[in-house]
Amino acid sequence: MRLRCAVLDDFQQVAAEAADWSVVADDVEVVFFDRHIDGEDDLAAALAGFDIVVTLRERVPFPGSLITRLPRLKLIVASGMRNSVIDYAAAEEQGVTVCGTASSSTPPVELTWALLLGLARGIVEESNALRSGGPWQSTVGADLHGRRLGLLGLGKIGGRVARVGLAFGMHVSAWSQNLTRERTGEVGVERAGSKEELLAGSDFVSVHLALGDRTRGLLGPAELALLKPTAYLINTSRAAIVDQDALLDALHTGRIAGAGVDVFDIEPLPADHPMRTAPRLLATPHLGYVSRANYATYYGHAVEDIRAFLDGTPVRRLP
Repeated sequence: MRLRCAVLDDFQQVAAEAADWSVVADDVEVVFFDRHIDGEDDLAAALAGFDIVVTLRERVPFPGSLITRLPRLKLIVASGMRNSVIDYAAAEEQGVTVCGTASSSTPPVELTWALLLGLARGIVEESNALRSGGPWQSTVGADLHGRRLGLLGLGKIGGRVARVGLAFGMHVSAWSQNLTRERTGEVGVERAGSKEELLAGSDFVSVHLALGDRTRGLLGPAELALLKPTAYLINTSRAAIVDQDALLDALHTGRIAGAGVDVFDIEPLPADHPMRTAPRLLATPHLGYVSRANYATYYGHAVEDIRAFLDGTPVRRLP
């Protein structure tokens, strides 16, 4: 009897074409879900008949309470090599193998700049006005050259964002709790003396930190109050790093010039979520990792993970 594999959150209905699933077709029946399944009860019901689950990023949590309700489950494949919403201990206890895939840092770097430039030059507002017969020129763009870009985090993604900023002629500084002068020197940027100094002195602030105990709620009301009224905040990392209520308040009151956000506290966003209608906000539906090349890697490696598991030699095991 063939095993059954559920591929979750295939919103664009491209997962079947992004990889050669025929490699496992003799042993596995693959079912693609193009709608998000929300809530543990619905997930438990939908996945009860599956042995393998391919999950996209951290969109679907797999706590121990769900894993124990899926007695057929033998393998979880998560895109990327880091996933904070899978209970690895529970998976091990239930005999479930967890594997990951490679992931490129290029797409989130490029989206960060798409959001930043879109905000700075009022691209969406001006495009909508042009197409609808609205006013001809209603915004005055914010310059990048000579302005300061402040980066919270200077890892693989933050470092590449920094180099683009330098190419635009921006002054670039960075801060994180463990950031060294060696790292800032390597990238060619300044090391801010403190988080507060970086926030107060930057014209654009972009978040590139991993979510953890030290970074959850890192930017709250007090921190956002340090930003200039003309400053823009970009977050393509994790929503919980920025206090969402504080951000909404800053946008509604005009405390900051605007924000570009690709990550949210609930995904997909409910139709009535306040982020959908917030002013001064350029928002995208978590597109940071969504590119043709990245999908080819995710699903191509998922097929490899499944084949290796079937052959008794799992690869790219997590955590």
